[in-house]
Amino acid sequence: MCWRSQDEALSRLSLKNPWHFLALGFGSGLAKKAPGTFGTLAAIPLYLLLSPLPLAWYLLATAIAVVAGVYICDRASKDMGVHDHGAIVWDEVAGLLITMIAAPTGVVWLVAGFVLFRIFDILKPWPIRVLDARVHGGLGIMADDVLAGVFALGCLQGLAYWFAG
Repeated sequence: MCWRSQDEALSRLSLKNPWHFLALGFGSGLAKKAPGTFGTLAAIPLYLLLSPLPLAWYLLATAIAVVAGVYICDRASKDMGVHDHGAIVWDEVAGLLITMIAAPTGVVWLVAGFVLFRIFDILKPWPIRVLDARVHGGLGIMADDVLAGVFALGCLQGLAYWFAG
């Protein structure tokens, strides 16, 4: 496979394997540059599919994405022999779903949620950085992005309150 020419860890994965396919964000994590950003972009169609659901169903789907993500990311990480390889982006998918909980509808809010999540995911302010460094395995891969999603959710809801209030 020639996704990243010299990346032996990626050669251990297959998009035909459903766990790998999900871990790689439907293939978006194979981007040569900014795979996390591409993984977050790949989450947008899933968000748009889930957003019309009643809040309780959206929350359930998001919880499933997070809980399943621990296994999905752990499995891919072990199969690759690398902890939190950049191509594993299911955590970004779950993080965007968290960010967009009860978000106002509209492209502006989706873009705002996307940008806020990417800021928190990239900068990893305290305590996100602590989780990233100290928690390992699938839980560790997911934990920092879940918390980044929670921070971005709080900011997005604050903006919605500020502008709608």
